[in-house]
Amino acid sequence: MSTLRARCPDCRTLTAVAFDDGYECHSCGAAFAAGLVRVPRAWGTGGETMARAAAIPVRYPEALVVAEEGVEAQAAVMAAGLPRRPLVLGGCCCAHVGAIRGLAARHGRLAVVWLDAHGDLNTPESSPSGNAWGMPLRLALDEGSVAPADVALVGARDLDPPEQAYVAEHGIDDDLERALAGTDAVYVALDVDVLEPGTVSCFMPVPGGLGRSEVESVLIDVAVRSRVAGLGLTGLAEDAEAAALERFAAAAGL
Repeated sequence: MSTLRARCPDCRTLTAVAFDDGYECHSCGAAFAAGLVRVPRAWGTGGETMARAAAIPVRYPEALVVAEEGVEAQAAVMAAGLPRRPLVLGGCCCAHVGAIRGLAARHGRLAVVWLDAHGDLNTPESSPSGNAWGMPLRLALDEGSVAPADVALVGARDLDPPEQAYVAEHGIDDDLERALAGTDAVYVALDVDVLEPGTVSCFMPVPGGLGRSEVESVLIDVAVRSRVAGLGLTGLAEDAEAAALERFAAAAGL
């Protein structure tokens, strides 16, 4: 499917056509601020519910479905096929790698705001589990799609010792002003396990998380400070409510 045309969530026809950063449906007239990219994959043990969560029926036109075999193949297809402003629905956080790569190629200096209970900064050598979903932010950093100075890690509270060492060495913290300064646009990666357990159904709940209004405030703040080039929603359980996800997207200006 070409990302110039997408399936309208209202009338279900393939007549939502790319217009500026979003889409307009030629059949029913509905307008949307982003194109939906579904990524029904989870790269780790037992993540099937995250993969199925990519099918949650959010009200955005479906522009691309990426179900490649392997993280690198997934990232390459995503980077090449992203709509102008993507709303990425995973799947695990590896879905963000291709989005960051593709948007960095378009926007020059890209900032990343990573909302997650975890750091996702492990490598194959440092990871205690070997699950690739614990590595995507490190992948994006190591390949140069984003610089450490342009990353804000918000809501993280379950970092492995090598991840703690990495953020200390590279000065990564939750300071939005620092991360956005001098950048051209921002991609927001929102793993819903950043929230307090029970707020939104997620795969890997961690106590001590943010409230829904706190996350929405962060998204609004980011959108005020910078151009939001895309948003990714990951770490979901398949029974998560679409309305909650749509509220997060709206807070980010999508």
